[in-house]
Amino acid sequence: MARKQVGAAASGSTDVVTVADIAAAKLVTESAQTANYTLVLADGGNAVSMSNASARTITVPPNSTAAFPVGTVIELLRLGSGAVTVVAGSGVTIRTAGGLLALRAQYSAASIRKRATNEWVLVGDLA
Repeated sequence: MARKQVGAAASGSTDVVTVADIAAAKLVTESAQTANYTLVLADGGNAVSMSNASARTITVPPNSTAAFPVGTVIELLRLGSGAVTVVAGSGVTIRTAGGLLALRAQYSAASIRKRATNEWVLVGDLA
C-alpha cells in the first residue's frame, strides 16, 4: 500500500496516511428509495437514489424537523425512468439556476447544499 508522509508532529514524529485511509474517508453511503421520500439526518454527506417508473419527489424538510448542519451536502440520483422532483418543505427555500427542481433524465445526478437554517442550493443535471 502506498504511503505518503503528510507532516511532522511537534515531537519530530511524522503522520502517515495510506491510500486506504483516504479512500475510506471519501466513501458515500447510498440510501435507495422507490417511494416519495423526505431527507433525514443520516442522508447528510451521503447519496439518496430514487428508482421508480412513476414520478416521485424528494422533500427537503425544515430545520425544525431535521437540523442538518450548515454546509451539509447530499447527492441525489435519479436511477429510474420516472421523473424526480426536489420539493421544499414548509419554510424551506431551495435556490437553483432558472428555478429548475427536477433531475433531468434517468441516471441524472444533482447535489444539494445547506447554506443557512432553511436555505439550500441545488445544482446538477436539472430540467
